[in-house]
Amino acid sequence: MRINFKQKELIDTLINMIKSRFPEIEFIDITESPEDSESLWINVTAPKNESREIELREFASDKTTDILIDYGYHILVMPTHLRM
Repeated sequence: MRINFKQKELIDTLINMIKSRFPEIEFIDITESPEDSESLWINVTAPKNESREIELREFASDKTTDILIDYGYHILVMPTHLRM
């Protein structure tokens, strides 16, 4: 997986915005979509509260749509419920 400088910059900014609004989540990693190598997934832990998870999905969706429209990069934020 190759991430260029602009993608890295956009992802870092996106993660910082998400973390400031949802401090309870943790960044996990960045992966390619299994369906499309041009699409990047930012994997994060999901909030324990369902309404917070919905808020996170809506917030991230708005921000990643802006990135797609402005820069042409398809990025998704994927909240994950980790099982220990």
